[in-house]
Amino acid sequence: QLQLVESGGGLVQPGGSLRLSCAASRFILDDYTIGWFRQAPGKEREGVSCINTQTRSTSTADSVKGRFTVSKDDAKNTVYLQMNSLKPEDTAVYYCAAVLRPTRYYCLWDQYDYWGQGTQVTVSS
Repeated sequence: QLQLVESGGGLVQPGGSLRLSCAASRFILDDYTIGWFRQAPGKEREGVSCINTQTRSTSTADSVKGRFTVSKDDAKNTVYLQMNSLKPEDTAVYYCAAVLRPTRYYCLWDQYDYWGQGTQVTVSS
């Protein structure tokens, strides 16, 4: 069964940085579209940043644009989310997910088939 494992979460002060990793096993990430999503307590899950491997494009939420960057290392079969200038409102559980045949709107979470277990990111002083 396909597996995704996130790592890199933690506690960081406002203005700080974190890099999340999403490592895949039992499948090749390059065959899939990969997304980063987050969910804060009492809020809906939302797309943060996604890579469409078919079109070689990325989609990033306005709330994190200019601060977060998604990238992929094919040799390591890993996707990263670099998060800079973190704000308290970025606090959430962050998930990576994979879908083989994405729709046009490929950063909508409900089309993704495979999910990691999530990693907690807390931004607080």
